[in-house]
Amino acid sequence: MLDSLLFQITLIVFLGILSQWLAWRFNIPAIVIMSFAGLLVGPFLGLIDPSQSFGAIFNPLISLAVAIILFEGSLSLDFREIKGFRKPIFRISTIGAFVAWIAGSLAAHYVAGLSLQVAFVIGGLFIVTGPTVILPLLRQAKLKERPASILKWEGIVVDPFGALLALFAFNVVLFIDAQTTGVALLEFFAAALFAVVLGLGIGFGLGILLERGFVPEYLKSPVVFAFVLVAFGISDAVMHETGLLAVTAMGMIMANMHLSSIRDMRHFKENVSVLLISSVFVMLTASLSLDTLKSILDIRMLLFVLAMMFIVRPLSIFIATINTGVPLNEKILLGWIAPRGIVALTVSGYFATVLVDAGYEDGQVLTALTLALVFATVLAHGFSISWLADKLGLTATKESGVLIIGGSPFAAALAQELQELNKPVLIMDRNWQDLRDARRTGIPSLAGDVLSEQTEYSVDLSPYEKMIAATTDDSYNALICASFVPDLGRENLYQTTMHMNDPQNYRKSLGGKMLFEPTQDIHKLNDLLEQGFVMRRTSITDKYTYNQFMRSKAPDSIPLFVVREEGDISFFVNGKVRNVESGATIVSLVSPAVKEARVQERLEQERRKQATSKD
Repeated sequence: MLDSLLFQITLIVFLGILSQWLAWRFNIPAIVIMSFAGLLVGPFLGLIDPSQSFGAIFNPLISLAVAIILFEGSLSLDFREIKGFRKPIFRISTIGAFVAWIAGSLAAHYVAGLSLQVAFVIGGLFIVTGPTVILPLLRQAKLKERPASILKWEGIVVDPFGALLALFAFNVVLFIDAQTTGVALLEFFAAALFAVVLGLGIGFGLGILLERGFVPEYLKSPVVFAFVLVAFGISDAVMHETGLLAVTAMGMIMANMHLSSIRDMRHFKENVSVLLISSVFVMLTASLSLDTLKSILDIRMLLFVLAMMFIVRPLSIFIATINTGVPLNEKILLGWIAPRGIVALTVSGYFATVLVDAGYEDGQVLTALTLALVFATVLAHGFSISWLADKLGLTATKESGVLIIGGSPFAAALAQELQELNKPVLIMDRNWQDLRDARRTGIPSLAGDVLSEQTEYSVDLSPYEKMIAATTDDSYNALICASFVPDLGRENLYQTTMHMNDPQNYRKSLGGKMLFEPTQDIHKLNDLLEQGFVMRRTSITDKYTYNQFMRSKAPDSIPLFVVREEGDISFFVNGKVRNVESGATIVSLVSPAVKEARVQERLEQERRKQATSKD
């Protein structure tokens, strides 16, 4: 069975997705688990060897996957996102990359012991970080907007230039050593220019076709995929490694055309990208040999890795960010986080071959050197980014915030209760007047449409992991929840109960989870507040359990949410919530009679205490 190519493909995909799930479940960097999964079934146990099983199509498959991943990443590079910090991104992607190239080349020569020619080539390749490693780490760390955007843009923009820089360095080396003429250098620049023009042309033309309705909805994503592969294939056929530049240019032009369907395509490609990243990492690590892994332990390689992490990267960032307004804590984080990934692994294999063929024997160590840098940076940066960001004050939030859409009196009361429990909360509404209750109680509020494209780039929604759609328009609530499923996950999307006759079709296909009691829509909740209903907290203990609370609560009381002992929030859905244990606090909407009875009970207890003390 292990010899079956179909079984190996199935195992690779399964291990990749399992690694992603384990990373989510235990809050461990996914890349780390994927790498170890590949090593386990590959060189350690010898169950599979994808490079041997796939044969001649192994490298093309990896290259096409990388092209799609890079295009998906560049599709998110909207210039409106970096309106306030374009200067540091430009400087890091240019000056920082140049400093990293020169310093990395010197480290490869003087520390790793490579010849100047080979060091010059590999130094260019090692400026890359890449979306395959940066984006998963950013999702894990929840950084503030500016450092997160800088790392993302650097990873995506520099990725193709790293491969091109290595290719340029290789041509320069051949020219200096009189193995080629100046025509080869001209051909390189012409091929790079052709790749940019091709990517921009295909991206712009495809965007026009999509916007004018020449492509039906169900074919949009497949058509885009096809054109990505066409752009990559044509450009790479003209000159190896220029295809990455073409798909990056294609993605960036489409991202800044502000196409109406770009969001749906982006979410679809994110799902495909996760699948490809997972599979590619497992394939690459499973294809390594034990000899290659053993060579990583060479002392000169380890010293080179340390030099790249602790000297070259910080030096390039600190030089590039001079007079850019980037504060010291962000410089420290940016100077540390630079994990290498798929592009470095795949491209280094190509250059190892061409350098050896050109007579540079030390080129054969490039794969092991790249592998050492990839493993070291993935492990070190993957496990340290959250801790370092927290220490530097660059984490967006530690708490699970709640975004409430709809500025009703009930929304303001709910938000005030969450705020008093130290939970980040924001109320949004399309009507400024409807936010008067939020403004009066000091709740953060914002007038605007959460579904508008302007909101996506002007409002930082990262602190809010849960969303409640609580407007008076049931269809709009359902649309909000459906739109944010790819961003937040259906388990974090809620809406107030629908007041239409048959909400079942909406519930199955669009909306979020139905909040609170099935009979209490937003209109009734607002009416209850007008009648004097108030929020009340109840502590759950070993002596007063959740089941006792549910049996003893007043018939007209409405449990709203639970704050667990560790701080997590769980909202009641259709009158139910799971696993309420000792130490939790239940917040309910109770009638004035219940409140008055509670006050009388406390007064009576005080009288008894006073009477006892007198006796």
